[in-house]
Amino acid sequence: MKKFIGIFLVSMLMLTLLAGCSSKEETAETTTPGTDGPSEVADGDGIVKVGIGQHTAIAKSKDLGTDAEGKEVLPLGQVDTVIVAAGFDKDGKVVTVTIDNAQTKVNFDNALQLTSDLTAELKTKQELKEEYGMIKASTIEKEWFQQADELGKWMVGKTIEEIKAMKTVEKDAAHPAVPDVPELTSLVTISIEGYVAALEEAYNTSVDVTGAVSVGLGHNISIAKSKGLGKDAEGKEILPLAQVDTVMAATAFDKDGKVAVTIIDNAQTKIEFDNTGKVTTDKAGEFKTKVELKDEYGMIKASSIEKEWYQQADELGKWMVGKSIDEIKAMKVVEKDAAHPAVPDEAELTSLVTISVENYIAAVAEGFDNAK
Repeated sequence: MKKFIGIFLVSMLMLTLLAGCSSKEETAETTTPGTDGPSEVADGDGIVKVGIGQHTAIAKSKDLGTDAEGKEVLPLGQVDTVIVAAGFDKDGKVVTVTIDNAQTKVNFDNALQLTSDLTAELKTKQELKEEYGMIKASTIEKEWFQQADELGKWMVGKTIEEIKAMKTVEKDAAHPAVPDVPELTSLVTISIEGYVAALEEAYNTSVDVTGAVSVGLGHNISIAKSKGLGKDAEGKEILPLAQVDTVMAATAFDKDGKVAVTIIDNAQTKIEFDNTGKVTTDKAGEFKTKVELKDEYGMIKASSIEKEWYQQADELGKWMVGKSIDEIKAMKVVEKDAAHPAVPDEAELTSLVTISVENYIAAVAEGFDNAK
């Protein structure tokens, strides 16, 4: 009898150890791209849709003139582009979200000549972090990026309708929708209407994805095509122009760090001035990205392959699916001209993509680094 009990106990111990090993194997941690820790996405409750939303405004641009105290006001082209990348589950709830804001300024002197460095690196508020300097005026002593991150955390697990139903309060004319829910009152004092709207757009325009464990937002900004007042080679007047090109990409990655899907876009925003330094572009106008413009963008007229920008960006994104960032960076390219230094030279793309892709690849790579 004792021998039987001993054998039984040994057998039970072995079964327990095997079950423990099996459990560990089944719950093995997977490292998400851009993080050092395990993915927080549970099986069966992960990312099935990915979207990107944006909103661009130029309302803070300024004419050459004087203020109420008689002090000179120099011309300014300011483009504020809110960008939100998000992943949603099968119930439409937010699984992961990144909120950012590219506040880009193009400065002129009183002779309407550019004073901004056209080659400088331009950062978003998330990239600036403490450099943005909002903490100095913050009643809760939190920077913009910290507040945006807290807002994003609050959104996780909620549907768009639940997020839109958030109680808000008008702090002042510049802050018409500050959160008024207990979880956020000590964490977020920025006005959130633009970020909620961008998240809703991300959901409404989202695309299906399988195998995604994280989503990253990447971007790059250029003001290189801006111009001061002058004349061309034929003596024709060139009017001042503040042009901000904001490339953005929302990319989902699988457990191996390969692209599951990517959405690439470009907000090409132009602020025109007359020869007296007055803004002539409608400051209250609607500004669309190249994807939103679709055929209105008009690139097809000059396209040797008869494809619009949004169609080429879509084909580029499809080519990236299933590839790692290193494989994407290794794409063969050819310089077409000074404005097109990196046109794809891959057999699958030569008849589909003639745009220069260096900035789009860089944005997807940044998305990998920032993925969550």
